[in-house]
Amino acid sequence: MNLTELNRIATAMVAPGKGILAADESSGTIKKRFDAIGVESTEENRRDYREMLFRSKDAMSQYISGVILYDETIWQNAKDGTPLVKLIEQAGAIPGIKVDEGTQGLPMCPGELVTVGLDKLAERLKKYYERGARFAKWRAVIDIGSGIPSMTAISVNAHALARYAALCQAAQIVPIVEPEVLMDGDHDIDRCYDVTQRVLNKTFQELRVQRVALEGMVLKPNMAISGKKCAKQASVEEVAEKTIRLLKACVPAAVPGIAFLSGGQSDEEATAHLNAMHKLGPLPWGLTFSYGRALQAAPQKAWSGRPENVAAGQRAFSHRARMNGLASKGEWQSSLEQKAA
Repeated sequence: MNLTELNRIATAMVAPGKGILAADESSGTIKKRFDAIGVESTEENRRDYREMLFRSKDAMSQYISGVILYDETIWQNAKDGTPLVKLIEQAGAIPGIKVDEGTQGLPMCPGELVTVGLDKLAERLKKYYERGARFAKWRAVIDIGSGIPSMTAISVNAHALARYAALCQAAQIVPIVEPEVLMDGDHDIDRCYDVTQRVLNKTFQELRVQRVALEGMVLKPNMAISGKKCAKQASVEEVAEKTIRLLKACVPAAVPGIAFLSGGQSDEEATAHLNAMHKLGPLPWGLTFSYGRALQAAPQKAWSGRPENVAAGQRAFSHRARMNGLASKGEWQSSLEQKAA
């Protein structure tokens, strides 16, 4: 393992003013997104859509540090035959790959899930590296509800995340470690804070046990935030303050960077929260975004599957990428959204 090189890539992934585009939607998820804009989810349409994003020169070269791909996408070529991986590299961004194989019900733990995909991961990582991937992603899903999460669910998911991270580093690939505490319930921000603290502490304990070099990874956590169904939604300032307090308590300074998931927040909410956190600096690690829907909802709608809308889709993507790029330096203002509109 060349830790200097892993650290160089991890640091580049969270460079100031840049963040990660999560374009790793599973076939089922992207079908839902395409259904919403009236586009059939064929392999060709999925390719065309992602090619449109990767060819957005302004966005990709200025605001996107890396792109998380799905297995189908990493092997695809653009319309002109150029591998999509090469388009990402040509724009100056780093190609990455989602390697988990989704979730299964956790035995003896009703309503809880464990992420699977460790079998044969070592061989798969080798092939992904040869194709150009320099980082990977594995997502654990922790739900908050009545009597959950159990310590069992937290432990098995943290263990799997650490096993995955160790396998990545052995394959010279930077692991994005993503323990996501979902915001789907009616819990308040303090309950989210407590659960996320338990999850992060257990995850870092497991990472140490499995000898993962913290300098060669990126953390992708949720923010401390109210559940979607909670009657009292925390303010932007409270989300920022509690999230930073939580991360300082749980995340060692050796980690080069933290790239947040948007987790179902609206585009502007995700941007505003990230921006507010940068007002509370200086911070011991790079802090940026690794957004999927919060970067893509607008370009998807503008594109709507029509070739004549590609330029409009790219403009919408460039705008969201720029807004989040500014937020990752604490330089975003809501008035910039109005200007673009």
